[in-house]
Amino acid sequence: MESNNSIVSGFDNDKDDSLKITLKKIPGLSSGCMVDLEGYIDTYNSSFFQKQLTKVIGAGYFNLLFNCGGLSYVSSTGLGSFTILLKMVKVKGGDIVLAAVQEKVSEVFQILGFSQFFNLKTSVEEALEFFTKEDGAAPSQIFPKALTCPSCGKIVQATRPGRFRCTNCKSIITITEQGGITLG
Repeated sequence: MESNNSIVSGFDNDKDDSLKITLKKIPGLSSGCMVDLEGYIDTYNSSFFQKQLTKVIGAGYFNLLFNCGGLSYVSSTGLGSFTILLKMVKVKGGDIVLAAVQEKVSEVFQILGFSQFFNLKTSVEEALEFFTKEDGAAPSQIFPKALTCPSCGKIVQATRPGRFRCTNCKSIITITEQGGITLG
């Protein structure tokens, strides 16, 4: 098994006891890296998290799969770090997928409206399919899509199917894989 330093030079020079980060190359995807997270991301360690992942992106990995099965908590500051990283990889043509996100962490993403920006997958296998699929599945052809909130009429931008909170009226809306929208 490769060490973090063999994937990204100097990666393990910095450590934080509250967050363990383990890197793995994604086979068949030269710009892909799986990032296993164990612990939590909050106000105190989010700068460490962001600094470490900036090293990964700088090493040429801009398709990042975060295995969040061991991530027990993410604060709003931690979400901000994920957002900054997403912006960094998007300009390079990459993406971020979060896999195996625990329910309480997923709720934070949804309540704060961040779930509309990130691809959340139930398993690492499903996330790997996202990066390795070449046939262009229906959601990528339909999304992004502008939809109208059924409660207030505000135009909502959706990058993928799922449950979201309208930024205007705060209603919970569900967007199907076919691009349909309903309340709840």
